[in-house]
Amino acid sequence: MTDEFNTVSEDDLHAYVDGHLSQPERGRVKAWLEKHPTEAEEVRRWQAQAAALKQHFAPYAHGDPSDRLRVTARGRATASRTSLMPLFRRIAAGLLLFAGGALAGGYGSRLATPEQPPAATATAESLPRQAQSAFLVYASEVRHPVEVGADQEAHLATWLGKRLDYSLNIPDLSPLGFSLVGGRLLPVNGTAGAMLMYEDRTGQRLTVLLGRNAENRETSFRLSSQGGIETFYWIDGEIGYAVTGEVPRDLLQKIAHECYRQFEGASES
Repeated sequence: MTDEFNTVSEDDLHAYVDGHLSQPERGRVKAWLEKHPTEAEEVRRWQAQAAALKQHFAPYAHGDPSDRLRVTARGRATASRTSLMPLFRRIAAGLLLFAGGALAGGYGSRLATPEQPPAATATAESLPRQAQSAFLVYASEVRHPVEVGADQEAHLATWLGKRLDYSLNIPDLSPLGFSLVGGRLLPVNGTAGAMLMYEDRTGQRLTVLLGRNAENRETSFRLSSQGGIETFYWIDGEIGYAVTGEVPRDLLQKIAHECYRQFEGASES
């Protein structure tokens, strides 16, 4: 191994995935990953696995206050098994997102017989997780981030709109410094959904996710944060929208409001 490789350790990479680094350290690791595509691909897999695990176990993230004590006690017992720490570090990248939700809401006593939330609540809560998972998988993709490029914007709008049964108007975010990269079809809540991708002049990307569900209920703008990734999301009628990126929160909020304005304008026309 070279000195250059050792500038970022495996522990650093796991901390990056888990969201445990400071902003300067996160920027350093991110810059290093851009020069090491093999390690960057592995990190993307960890991130995607973590997001998928969190989404999969979300229905179980409910419990009573006593569950927190159980989780804490189990954590102490686990910490004493130092010989297993390398394995735990491997697993941590996949389970941290789920564990964070469990500590906040508790889950222990409901694992055997989970209490299913109302469909509308489950849909609203799952939207940002699905948006973050899609962002992790595709925003860092170099060769094939989208299925249809910005040079076929009209076709992209028609194709995705038809699959969602929705008059899709692709937002123009150029006044906010982001241009369209393209889009792709992907599943949202088990049905056809759409993802649009944008990037600025530095290559920083963000995604806009749309999904249809008959059980949706309208919501105001909400924010979900996980591991440095921010998502502003809302539901309007049967369509849910989520704007996700690793950009300053105030900028992402402006982008979300601009998307809302343009989507709303299209539905009224």
